[in-house]
Amino acid sequence: MNQQKIGKLLRELRKEKGMTQEQLAEHFLVSSRTVSRWETGSNMPDLALLIELADFYDVDIREIIDGERRTVKMDNETKETLKKAAEYAEEESKQRKEKIKHFFVLSTLVMGLCFLLFREESPGLLNGIVPPKICEIIMVFFSGINYAAFVLYVLQYLGVLEKIYKWKNSKMRKVK
Repeated sequence: MNQQKIGKLLRELRKEKGMTQEQLAEHFLVSSRTVSRWETGSNMPDLALLIELADFYDVDIREIIDGERRTVKMDNETKETLKKAAEYAEEESKQRKEKIKHFFVLSTLVMGLCFLLFREESPGLLNGIVPPKICEIIMVFFSGINYAAFVLYVLQYLGVLEKIYKWKNSKMRKVK
């Protein structure tokens, strides 16, 4: 797959529609910088957006992927398969995000419970029953888990985890 070739075709298709990068960006709810990156080949739209672009430009998605115009139209069955694959990928991404959110909420609740049970400043419910060193170890352990969950949640919110996941999958495909 030649990203520069794809970018050149995307630029041609946009110009055929008589649109600026800003207008296209507004239509697809992305930044004009993103459109520019697509057209220079430095970045590619995700699969769901690629399908929308093909529909918008009324071209076969294979034309965009190949970076060349064809005269043969994509049959509806192939198009539906690609849409389903994009929906599946979207659902998979949502599930990953939900798991991280639940992990963060759960670790925060556990951290709060540990604070109530093991804090040192004003004795928690089990402080005094359980040796102070063990209380400290428990607090540090669950504080660490809560901090890790918070970092994961922030990375997920910023979209970094999705990029890491895509990068990991691309590396795994190259190995196979």
